Amino acid sequence: MREVRLSLFGFGNVGRALARVLVGKGSIFRERYGLEFKVVSIADTSAVVWLPEGIDLREALMVKENFGMLSSWTNEYEVYSFTPEEAVREIDADVVIDVTNDKNAHTWHLAALRDGKAVATSNKPPLAFHYAELMREAERRDLPYLFEATVMAGTPIITLLREGLKGDTVEMIEAVLNATTTFILSRMESGLDFEGALKEAQALGIAERDPSGDVLGIDAGYKATILHCLAFHPVTFNDAHVKGIVEVTPEDVKRARERGRTLRLVAMVEDGNVRVEPREVPLDGPLAVESHENAAVIKTDLLGELVIKGAGAGLKETASGVVSDIIKAALKV
Repeated sequence: MREVRLSLFGFGNVGRALARVLVGKGSIFRERYGLEFKVVSIADTSAVVWLPEGIDLREALMVKENFGMLSSWTNEYEVYSFTPEEAVREIDADVVIDVTNDKNAHTWHLAALRDGKAVATSNKPPLAFHYAELMREAERRDLPYLFEATVMAGTPIITLLREGLKGDTVEMIEAVLNATTTFILSRMESGLDFEGALKEAQALGIAERDPSGDVLGIDAGYKATILHCLAFHPVTFNDAHVKGIVEVTPEDVKRARERGRTLRLVAMVEDGNVRVEPREVPLDGPLAVESHENAAVIKTDLLGELVIKGAGAGLKETASGVVSDIIKAALKV
C-alpha cells in the first residue's frame, strides 16, 4: 500500500464533492490501485488548514457545511493565512489539486511543478491562457499535469485526445460544451424570452448569479481553446472568436424549429481557428443535446467521425474527472 499526500485548493461545491468521493471510495482505491490517499491540507477563500498526519475529511465537511468557512476550525488543526503559492511551497504533498476558479492559478501551478509536485485541476483559465508554459514545465520535470475535468466534466474527452488517437490526425471538432446555455435555449423553445429563461436557470441553480461567463460564451471559449491546444497546437483564449447567446431571440429559436433544427452554442475547433457561436444543428444530430449533457464530434483522417457524449456539468460528474486524474498522477509520482 502506497500513501499519497494530497493538497486540496477549493472547498466549495466541487471540492466537497471530491472529498465525499475520497471518503466513500477509499477502500476501493486501496484494493484496486494499492493507493492510500491522505489529504494533508485544504484551502478555501478564508484559510488553509494543514495537518501533516492527515485531515479527517468527514470533520472538514461538517465544519464547512455548518460554519461556511475553514477559518472557523479549531481543535488540533492549524489554520493558516497562506496565499496559494505560499501553501504550495510550504506544504509537503505529492499531488496539488485545484478545483478553484482562480484565474491566476497558473502561477502556483508552476510553483507546484517546480517543487516536484503533480497537479490535477478542473480550473479552466490557467490552461486557456497558459497551456504552453504549463505543459512545458510539466514535461521538463517529468510530472503529471492533468486537467480532465476542465472540459465536459468527467466525460473523458481530454484523455481521448491525449492518449486515444495516437495514429490519427484530428481535422475538426464540433462541440456543445456549456449546459447553462443549452438549458436557456431549450426553455426559449418553450416560449420564454432570453431574460425569462435566464431567470429560471438562476432560480434552479443552473446559472450563476453572474451568468456572464456562460451566456457570453466565455466558458465554452475556454473549453474550446483547451481542445485546440490538445488536438492541434497551443493557442490562447485571446485567439478565439467568441459570441454568446444574449442576442438570440424567440423568433430565432422558432425559425430554427420550423426548419427541423435547434439552436445550440456550438464550438468549432480547427487548426488555427477557434469559434464559439449560436448555430442551428439538426434535431436528430449528436449536438442537439438536452439538460446537462455535452457532446463533441471529433473528425479524424482515419476514424472519420467519432462522437463522445455525456455529462458536461454536475458535482459528482466533475469530481469523477478530478479523481481520475488524481489516481493517474498518484500512479506515476
